[in-house]
Amino acid sequence: MACLTILEYPDERLRTVAKPVTLFDAALGRFCDDLLDTMYSAQGIGLAATQVDVHLQVIAVDVSKEANQPLLLINPQIESSEKIGRVEEGCLSLPGVYADVERATQIRVRALDRAGNPCEYELDAMAAVCVQHEMDHLQGKLFVDHLSFFGRRRAIKKLASLRRERLVS
Repeated sequence: MACLTILEYPDERLRTVAKPVTLFDAALGRFCDDLLDTMYSAQGIGLAATQVDVHLQVIAVDVSKEANQPLLLINPQIESSEKIGRVEEGCLSLPGVYADVERATQIRVRALDRAGNPCEYELDAMAAVCVQHEMDHLQGKLFVDHLSFFGRRRAIKKLASLRRERLVS
């Protein structure tokens, strides 16, 4: 298994709309393992294929404290959503940047597993928010797109400042 390179904002490839997965083979299985390894290595709780420059509808999520409950969703679709709330989000493609985003805190999501079998999950709290965040990536959207003009500007300035600090240290 390998760790993949995570694209960072403002890389235009993050704006690519992912295509549905149609072939469930060993290569897809290896990619799913690599996606999970990359997410865990980066200490993230979610990662979309788009973020590693693979434009297929695959997301990985694990919001468990022990990082031992991976959820892989292929071609995910939200069937229902409830209880809108504001939740602080961050993103591996905008490292160090956090902002409050309005999301449903309860969802039902339908998807396929890595073998192509249908599955459905009732998710709440951080798991629900994380799945929505990763599904946005599959549509070429970032969490900062949900912010006001000034909120987005603040987030982008924060990212630039953090990058400058990394270069200096």
